[in-house]
Amino acid sequence: MRPKFRHVALIGKYHPLSGSSAPANPAHQPLAEIAEFLHTAGCEVVVEAYTATYTGLDKRFPVMAVDDIGQHCNLGVVVGGDGTMLGISRLLARYGTPLVGINQGRLGFVTDIPLATYRETLFPILLGEYEEDTRHLMLAQVLRGSRCVFEDLAVNDVVINRGATSGMLELRVEVDGRFVANQRADGLIVATPTGSTAYALSVGGPMMHPATCAWVIAPIAPHTLSNRPIVISDSSQVVLEVVGGRDVSANFDMQSFATILHGDRISVRRSDYQVRFLHPKGWNYFATLRKKLGWNERGYSS
Repeated sequence: MRPKFRHVALIGKYHPLSGSSAPANPAHQPLAEIAEFLHTAGCEVVVEAYTATYTGLDKRFPVMAVDDIGQHCNLGVVVGGDGTMLGISRLLARYGTPLVGINQGRLGFVTDIPLATYRETLFPILLGEYEEDTRHLMLAQVLRGSRCVFEDLAVNDVVINRGATSGMLELRVEVDGRFVANQRADGLIVATPTGSTAYALSVGGPMMHPATCAWVIAPIAPHTLSNRPIVISDSSQVVLEVVGGRDVSANFDMQSFATILHGDRISVRRSDYQVRFLHPKGWNYFATLRKKLGWNERGYSS
């Protein structure tokens, strides 16, 4: 049968060796097998440039940079964990390229195809049998006076943190221009529903279904125990102003970082871009939670 997705990019988790581009790393073998599987299924396979360089797949398949993948490929197959998926989805969201994840890690909420069963699970997706969900990204800007000194996208969260040896931060929090509170804490997280099962969950935030049009603002170790996570509309603009604290930084999905000075404002609003995740037919979010979090399934039947 002719696959629906003919032009497929393979993106993998890779571990470059210091001073070397040799393919001697644990990602090589499964990536090579998946590439051959896609080729045998009738797909024209290309390999993302860094993945190819550090796995040796550049000797077998054409290689493309991420921007070229976005312009020429109609599916990305991501092999790794959620961190790998977050990194590539931030780059490909502007092109609307759908992504499917094969989990080579341990706890994957968006890379939900087990590596051991990828053949029987991935093949129907290539033929067009899948569930799709789309998730808005955040656009975050660091504003210093009238200038934007840093800008990036986030799929999971924007996190403001204190330095390892410094005291608490003080942050002025505004939502849609309305003052919320001055928060004294070790930091603050603004998370999407996708990010609600990441760092925000570990500080007591709620789990949000990915179809929920909301964000959670969650303090990290707040000075006042009444400062609890709050859920707001994702159409809001959140502005965090650094009032006090030393060695302050902001990170975006733990993929990019900015140094923050007193008086800087971090503006977070919904991006125009969405990431498109493809899942196996019959996928649902609650089954993912049961599996990944070890919830009791006794008495359940499907």
